[in-house]
Order: sequence, then structure tokens, then C-alpha cells
Amino acid sequence: MRLDILTLFPNMMQMFFEESIISRARKKGLVEVCFHNLHDYSLTRYGSVDDYPYGGSAGMVMAVEPLANCIEALQRERAYDEVIYTAPDGELFSQPMANELSLKGNLIILCGHYKGVDERLREHFITREISIGDYVLTGGELAAAVIADAVVRLLPGAIGDEQSALADSFQDGLVAPPEYTRPPEFRGWRVPDVLLSGNHAKIEQWRLEQAIERTRERRPNLLKQ
Repeated sequence: MRLDILTLFPNMMQMFFEESIISRARKKGLVEVCFHNLHDYSLTRYGSVDDYPYGGSAGMVMAVEPLANCIEALQRERAYDEVIYTAPDGELFSQPMANELSLKGNLIILCGHYKGVDERLREHFITREISIGDYVLTGGELAAAVIADAVVRLLPGAIGDEQSALADSFQDGLVAPPEYTRPPEFRGWRVPDVLLSGNHAKIEQWRLEQAIERTRERRPNLLKQ
């Protein structure tokens, strides 16, 4: 997989991708991550990529031409499965979406800023708009990092135990059940006996019941879906 991330702050993004699972996946050659400084595509001597919005509203808007030039330069080099824009009003990011994107080959992620991008870019270049929640961030870099992290960890070989990713919360539409490790008793607090029984059928049944109950308590909307 190749991820091309279009950002105003490539140095900030690089720090995130040099740690943990994403870093190991890059070193294994499972994913190639490239950062593109949008200032490099500016049409002004000052490197700016934003301008005042038509109509006189407050704030600034990312201009269409430098962003389009950056995307087209990348598309001349290779085909992309998706050109993603991180937008507060985009489709809400989810585990099924992460699963779907992990099967893609090449992705562009454009980090939004200011009041957003010129609508013409969204109409003619963007293939998917994704939001990580109903709130507004200073910039789309954090959203891009969240999307990349959720996707890359699903690539075969990214995690030592691939079955672990398949048992994560939301993979089956439920939140994960509670987990325990050694010691079996701490300050009088015991691990549930069923987990120590060695009866795998009963353990799986217990985990399913716990997942359903925890989902009902914490995320009842998932059960409705």
C-alpha cells in the first residue's frame, strides 16, 4: 500500500509515522508513506495556499489551483484508488470503512484547514470525504493520522498476531469484552473463573455475552444498527 498525505505541516505528520505499528509496517515494506508540502505548490511568492472566500464570510479557504496541481502531479505517476479529504461534514469514519480501505492499493489523503477547500476541488478531485467525529480540529492532520493508523494496522504482517486485529472492537458490530491477564488475583479482585477454566467453548460464550452487554450499556446505537 502507498499513502500520499497532502499537508501544510509535513514535519508534524512525520513524527507520528515514525513510531509504533506504522513505523514497523513501513520498515517491513508493507506500506509506503509520502508527505507532500502543499506550500510547494503555491502560486504566490509567499507560499500561501489560501485566500479570502467569495461572499465576504469570515475565515480563509484553501485555494483550488495549488491543491489540484498537487493531486494531478501524483496522479500522473500512478493510479489512486481514493482521493480522501478529511472534512468535518464527511462520512463518519468506522471500522468497516477502515477494513475496506485496507484492501486498497494507493490512497491520497488531503488534510483540510481553515474553513475548508474550494468546493470545486471537492466536486472534481475528491472521491471520498471522511470525518472522525462531529467536532472541528485546527487541521486535518490528526484526522489523517487516525485514518492511516486504523488502516495500516490491518495490513497482513503489520501486527504480530493478525487474529488480534480481527477481534478488536467494532469488527463484529460490538465493542470488545473485558480482558484480564496475570495475576489471577490482585487485592482480592479475581479474574472470572470461566477464563481460567480452559473450556474454550464456555470462554467464547462468556466473551460474546459480555460484548453484547457492554455494547448495550455503552454503545446501544450499534445494536440498533
